[in-house]
Amino acid sequence: LPEDMIAPVAPIASELAIAGAERVIQNSGVTFRIGGGEAFYSPTHDVVQVPPQIAFLEPINWFRTALHELGHATGHKSRLDRDQTGEFGSASYAKEELVAEMASAFACAALGIVPTVRHADYIGAWLEVLRADEKAIFRAASAASKAADFLLACGEERP
Repeated sequence: LPEDMIAPVAPIASELAIAGAERVIQNSGVTFRIGGGEAFYSPTHDVVQVPPQIAFLEPINWFRTALHELGHATGHKSRLDRDQTGEFGSASYAKEELVAEMASAFACAALGIVPTVRHADYIGAWLEVLRADEKAIFRAASAASKAADFLLACGEERP
């Protein structure tokens, strides 16, 4: 490849990355609460809750977690309308977790956020889904790309 195509990309200043993530959160249209001891998205109430940033060993991971939960929120029927009816441990639950985690990874990459990745909680369920369906990763990546695009559009600066 030509040299200009393989030159390293300058990292985005952390304050700009964080500002971009905060715009996504603020403009997502999702009720976003900070508090409690667990991060979750409630499809019934269309609410994301994330513990305070101080609860994270590495504060940048708060943004990864927030974007993961907002990734779930993109599946709400008023947004991208994904199936979110799966019970914990089910294949459909694992698929949704894979979509949310990939959406978070895509959004973090686009915003210039470099979190510490923690997949151990879900990797077993993901492997079952991926083994059962050879196209699952492509479906998840497609849904995650749509979710990340949705979130990133929320974070665009508006005049």
